Amino acid sequence: MSEWSTYTLSDFLLFSPRTYYRLFELYNAAIWPLHVAALVLGLAIIVLAARGGPAAQRVIAGALSLCWFWVAWAFLHQRYAAINWAADYVAIAFWVEAGLLLLLALRPRVWSTTSNFGPAASVGIGLLIFAVILQPLLGPLLGRPWSQVQIFGLAPEPTVVATLGMLLIGRARGQWTLMVIPVLWCLIGGATLWAMEQPDAIVLPIVAIIGIATSFIGRRRHFDMSDPQGPGSKDKS
Repeated sequence: MSEWSTYTLSDFLLFSPRTYYRLFELYNAAIWPLHVAALVLGLAIIVLAARGGPAAQRVIAGALSLCWFWVAWAFLHQRYAAINWAADYVAIAFWVEAGLLLLLALRPRVWSTTSNFGPAASVGIGLLIFAVILQPLLGPLLGRPWSQVQIFGLAPEPTVVATLGMLLIGRARGQWTLMVIPVLWCLIGGATLWAMEQPDAIVLPIVAIIGIATSFIGRRRHFDMSDPQGPGSKDKS
């Protein structure tokens, strides 16, 4: 037991930070100029999210489904698995999430037709903006080269954050189910960065906490507003 206590999270890491970020550099070089299309798609998703409505949410869910499928195949399976044996299992989880998002896009009746532009939607749009515009800047701001940047729709982290944002904007049955894999990736990704002693390791766990807390609060607010007697009302008869 005392021997296990001497291990740290970094002792279980299968690769060095240099190898990890070099992987993104080679990946970005191989798929250029898909970054331009991914950026345009991300901006379009932000605009659609700001417009709101079930139709816009279905389009966003469909677009995110394609992004999850691409990341699972092109990055996790084709590249990340070369340095991390567990990446293929993660790719399966990403494909499952892609399928769930596609089902969400193809089933119009699961979406609420009422407006949801409350605090939860504002947080969701904020996460979308962060994922598409701000999160790719974290690496260069921390001293990593632009060639290693992680772009929404092409890399796991910003794609996961954008998905959590989308799930906070619209109200659809099964939202909590779709949050499971993104939240788990936030924890796994955060642990990986922590093991590599990266200063942005805390970002993904914070996003997971924000997503869970906001979804829970938004759900309670929705049920309170749907109560004809109002929140906290009691039968005084």
